Amino acid sequence: MKKVLKYVILDIVQNKTVLIYTLLLAIISFSVFSLESNSSKGLLSLLNIILIIVPLICIVFSTIYIYNSAEFIELLLSQPLKRKAIWLSIFGGLAVSLALAFLIGVGIPILIYQPNGTGFMMIAAGLFLTVVFVSIALLSASFTRDKAKGIGLSVFIWLYSSLIFDAVVLFLLFQFQDYPLERVMVILSFLNPIDLSRIQMLLQIDISALMGYTGAIFREFFGNNTGIAMSFLGLTGWIAIPLFISLRKFEKKDL
Repeated sequence: MKKVLKYVILDIVQNKTVLIYTLLLAIISFSVFSLESNSSKGLLSLLNIILIIVPLICIVFSTIYIYNSAEFIELLLSQPLKRKAIWLSIFGGLAVSLALAFLIGVGIPILIYQPNGTGFMMIAAGLFLTVVFVSIALLSASFTRDKAKGIGLSVFIWLYSSLIFDAVVLFLLFQFQDYPLERVMVILSFLNPIDLSRIQMLLQIDISALMGYTGAIFREFFGNNTGIAMSFLGLTGWIAIPLFISLRKFEKKDL
C-alpha cells in the first residue's frame, strides 16, 4: 500500500495541472493581500475565492485522474493486493498531493500576512474542503464507468454545493419567512461542506453582525469550542461517508 501511495503522490505532484493550480493559488493569494491594506479584508476576499476554486479543481481533477488511471488500477488488481488498499492509496495520494498544493499556494501567503488564529482556521478549512471534494470525486467515479457522465456528475455536485444549495435555502426562507427557521438553517448548513466552511470563517473574521439574527444563532452555535468541533466533525463526515460508499462500490465492482 505504501508503494502505491508513494507512486500516486509522485505522479500527481509532477502533473502540470497540479503545478499550475498551485501557482494560480499563490498568485491569487499574494495579489489579494498586496492589494488590501487591511489583511483581514484580504483574508475575506481570499475566502470567497477559495470556496469556489478549491472545490472545483479538486473534484474535477480527482475525477479525471481516476478515469485516466483505469489501466493502472486494473494492473494493480492483477497483483496480490486488496481492493481496499488500492482504493485508499489512490484517495490518499490525491488528498495529500492537492492538500500540499493548497498549503504552498494559500497556506504560505496566509502565514506571511495573517499568522493568527483566523489564518490558521482558514488553512484548516481549505485543507478539509480539499479532502472532502477528493472523497466526493471518488464517489462520483465509482458510480459510472462512463468518463463524461462521471465528470458531469462531479461538476453538478460542485454546482449544488456552491450555487444550487444557497438558492434552495433562500427559496425556503422566502416561502416560510413567517416561521422561525434560524435553527433549521444551522442544521441545513451541515448538508453542504462549502456553506459549513463559509459560516465558520465568517464568524472567525467577526462579521457575523452582517448576517442579522441568523448570524446571532450561528455565533451562538459555532462561535464556541463545541461549535467549532461540531463543524469540523461535520466536514469529517463529508470525507468519511462518500469514501466509505465509494470503497464499498469499488470492492464489488466488476472491472
